[in-house]
Amino acid sequence: MSALPLIDIAVESTLWEKAPDVYGWAAAAIGEAVLKSHVKLKPGAEISLLLADDAAIRKLNAQWRGKDQPTNVLSFPAPGAVEARPALGDIAIAYETCVREAEAEHKSFRAHVTHLIAHGFLHLIGFDHEEEAQAVEMEALEREILAALGIHDPYAAFVTGIE
Repeated sequence: MSALPLIDIAVESTLWEKAPDVYGWAAAAIGEAVLKSHVKLKPGAEISLLLADDAAIRKLNAQWRGKDQPTNVLSFPAPGAVEARPALGDIAIAYETCVREAEAEHKSFRAHVTHLIAHGFLHLIGFDHEEEAQAVEMEALEREILAALGIHDPYAAFVTGIE
């Protein structure tokens, strides 16, 4: 197994104080993503996780994607081959959007944020979902990662049970 990356978390919004266990969620999600994806990482590789609000994510989304609206998660992979990168990149997550989506999709906030962290990490190591075949592969891997963490299929029509 590849070494786990170091996770540097920047909390930019006090809303995240309502989720004091988010570091544990991130460590679990990224640990399983490393294991299930079989990615080879440079020892000591790092990722940055920004915990922000909708306003901050909206600015990033407008600046980098030309979309002037908040979104749940943004990923910014560092350049170069994954196995050679000392920094894998950045993941940014919007608190309010995650709350709204979790409620609308009848899932726990923890389950939804854990999924988005795993999703963001997979983008950092080269996975994408722009084309159908890529989406199928990435979603299958996300399901496998989350199942290992006891989280139900995030792509199921209705998520039921304990999360």
